[in-house]
Amino acid sequence: MALDGMMLSLLRRELESRILCSRVDKIHQPTKEELILALRSQSGNVRLLLSSRVAAPRVQLTALTVENPKQPHMFCMLLRKWIGNAKLIAIRQPGMERVLLFDFETTNDFGDMVVVTLAAEVMGRYSNLILIGPDGRIVDSVRRVGADRSSLRQILPGLFYENPPAQDRIDLIEQGAGAVCERIFSSPRDIDLAKLLQETMEGASPILCRELVHHAFFGQSLLRSEVCSAQREALQRVLTALAEQVRRGESVPTMVLTPEGDPKDFSFLPIEQYGDAMKTAEYPNISELLDAFYGERDTADRMKQRMSDFSRLITSRIERMERKLCAQKEELIACRDRDRLRRCGDLLSASLYRLEKGMASVTLDDYFDEAGGQITIELDPRLTPVQNVQKYYKDYRRADTAERMLKDLIAQGEQELAYLETVYDLMTRARTEEELNAIRAELAEGGYLRAAPGTRRKQENKLSPLRYRSSDGFAILSGRNNLQNDRLTLRESRGNDIWFHVQKIPGSHTVLLSEGREVPNRSLTEAAVIAAVNSKARHSSKVPVDYTMIKNVKKQPGGKPGMVIYENFRTAVVDPDEMLAERLTEK
Repeated sequence: MALDGMMLSLLRRELESRILCSRVDKIHQPTKEELILALRSQSGNVRLLLSSRVAAPRVQLTALTVENPKQPHMFCMLLRKWIGNAKLIAIRQPGMERVLLFDFETTNDFGDMVVVTLAAEVMGRYSNLILIGPDGRIVDSVRRVGADRSSLRQILPGLFYENPPAQDRIDLIEQGAGAVCERIFSSPRDIDLAKLLQETMEGASPILCRELVHHAFFGQSLLRSEVCSAQREALQRVLTALAEQVRRGESVPTMVLTPEGDPKDFSFLPIEQYGDAMKTAEYPNISELLDAFYGERDTADRMKQRMSDFSRLITSRIERMERKLCAQKEELIACRDRDRLRRCGDLLSASLYRLEKGMASVTLDDYFDEAGGQITIELDPRLTPVQNVQKYYKDYRRADTAERMLKDLIAQGEQELAYLETVYDLMTRARTEEELNAIRAELAEGGYLRAAPGTRRKQENKLSPLRYRSSDGFAILSGRNNLQNDRLTLRESRGNDIWFHVQKIPGSHTVLLSEGREVPNRSLTEAAVIAAVNSKARHSSKVPVDYTMIKNVKKQPGGKPGMVIYENFRTAVVDPDEMLAERLTEK
């Protein structure tokens, strides 16, 4: 799963044919490790993605849309100053290294025409994006590398840019297949030939080397010592054909997929080494292949990165609220002893003549006890008898007041805890960055996060509910956040529409629009399944889902967003079925 040097050389030709002589229109930096250059030319506008992410370093044209941060990164602002409106005049690659150098023609502060270079190094954990000035010195980079991190090559502003250290490998395109085979079969290492080929040939990924050996030896995996002269000649022929293909710029971008359809690997050749164990898919160009391979994964990574800050906030709030409720409930239990305090005060008040200052306790007849028993009451020896009586009455009044207040505080705390758990559930089910932004706006409105004025209203109006269509043609809507849940249930639905929600579990409000028609049981079941899928119980089974007419649902007085009360409901027990929900989703 790597963009190797040979594939990068083919990608360079692809880029030259489409973006050479174009001008930089806009520069964005969606994340710290990614750049998107919007380029304009006479043939149209395109977007060039340069990524130095360790898990997905690459260069490509992209059709995917990525949301940009409100405050640009410093490197992005630096690029805007240096290459804004610059003209791309060349794309270079040193040998088969995994490095592309983009040369931009622009004017400096004195109006002189100069060439500024943006280096994209796609080398796994050493990947980087580096801006190089006209004098060959580094202006800045996405990752600064000092002597403490590398003794061979530092990447710091002011230093001259140097290509990555050359490895002792053979360039197949320049030196030919004979040189590669000579190095392989003179090696003292008797290891798997595909691995030895990768260590010998520059710019070749593991999947490419395995595919070459597969074609040369008809699917056999051999050690170096097991290769005969005929097989050596076959390998040389395969390598020669590969070199000619790369020189001509020919490629068949191919993705390898698991039987479940998940992306596994890719190459610029048709992949046959897996046989029927894997699926393959071909693409018209390398950029579209990379979009398909990395697109969904990148979106998930960006969402994970962007949700991390308020995810920690919500979980810490939930934990804090749970601790607070636990302490309040323990205090409430202690308050239940208040009647004993009042009885002690009454008994002491009736027996003041028997009390003296300095007594630690007193045993009195308990006239509240029908059996006529006695009770021992502890006293504070520092207090007078009257003060001891007053202390018991005071403790009783405090406990009585605390019990009434604690009941309200516990009810409020449980409501807030339920709300936070609902927000956390919605966040874990968010599919797009717009949904995350809407949840962030909701938290900002509730005072949990700080946001710019007007952000919440903009996001609320922009985002629409999840839309489904039942097998009988009824529209089913499901909210993506609590503000939308309120709007969907309390403002946009009509009295005869049917409302669904999982029972006592965080989840989205789901509404089936009846449009005045009788709703068949099949559609009711499908709506209940959709409500279960869009809830915290989506991975469970036998999930209870309550449903009732919208007219039976009311806003909980003083409740948080999404909190409602309902009556006259029925309960359906369903198994969440994500495949059914996907099939019913309106495209």
